[in-house]
Amino acid sequence: MTALINKQKTGITPMNRNKIIMPLLLKKVQTFILPMAGICCFLLLWSLTANSIETSLGKFPGPSAVATQMVNLVNEHNTERDKEKAFYIRQDERNEARMAKDPSYQPKVRMYTGKETFLDQIVTSLITVLSGFLVAAIIAIPLGIAIGLSKNLNRAINPIIQVFKPVSPLAWLPLVTMVVSAVYVSPDPMFAKSFVNSLITVTLCSLWPMVINTSFGVVSMNQDWVNVSKVLSLPKLVHIQKIVLPASVPAIFTGMRMSLGIAWMVLIAAEMLAQNPGLGKFVWDEFQNGSSQSLSRIMTAVIVIGLIGYMLDRTMLQLQRMLSWDKSSAQL
Repeated sequence: MTALINKQKTGITPMNRNKIIMPLLLKKVQTFILPMAGICCFLLLWSLTANSIETSLGKFPGPSAVATQMVNLVNEHNTERDKEKAFYIRQDERNEARMAKDPSYQPKVRMYTGKETFLDQIVTSLITVLSGFLVAAIIAIPLGIAIGLSKNLNRAINPIIQVFKPVSPLAWLPLVTMVVSAVYVSPDPMFAKSFVNSLITVTLCSLWPMVINTSFGVVSMNQDWVNVSKVLSLPKLVHIQKIVLPASVPAIFTGMRMSLGIAWMVLIAAEMLAQNPGLGKFVWDEFQNGSSQSLSRIMTAVIVIGLIGYMLDRTMLQLQRMLSWDKSSAQL
């Protein structure tokens, strides 16, 4: 009797408790259990399919082979770092011994020239893609705002955008390589030509989604906000800062997410074609190697490329949620 009175006082009955708990459980299922079930089904299907495919280099790699290669690649990276440390220790010891005999000796410091490991190539690809993406954003966002604010500029530039937007990165790469080789001539370059080639190719191919989405966001902003700006007689720069940019942020981020995904795909293709350092080169080198482990190492790189692409997209989505006033635009 006392327990019933307490429940009535608090207003929490078994029915009310179920109404609270069931939506929470449903949300947990949708958030965690369903994705995990999908991943498990994919791994099972992958494993069954891989066992039934026989190639010239052996069976197609399944999840267990990829997991084994991931461990091997990490171990190779650690071994290479140990070699690098040992190289610098030996170099310092030689220089110290030489200076002890001859105080006027100028010690020579040489850089370690060991091969890039899989993890090193991941870092190289990430630096390249983010650099190209940032350059594209610096160009595309102001250009998109200008196009959105000026109908005449839109009419002038839109045909150019429509012509170059569908051009494949494989078509740009030879032209970029030739131009960089002719123009970027220096006895002591700040950046390697391979990095500049990849950066420019990524920039060219990721410009267009940002330009188009930014201009669309500017054109489609609420007309009432524009009218308020006119009533207040805001200067052009203040109008852009206070009205245009906040209104077009959701569209800008949509274009940036699309461009970052395109940039990542373009970079891998460019690295494979031009043999620039990075994950693309790793895949091509393993394909050319043709060893018994090549397929599993290539499949490991494919999985890593996909995971990095996913994390880049999620990172951009979180940034959009932080900066955008329209939270509903950052749900997918």
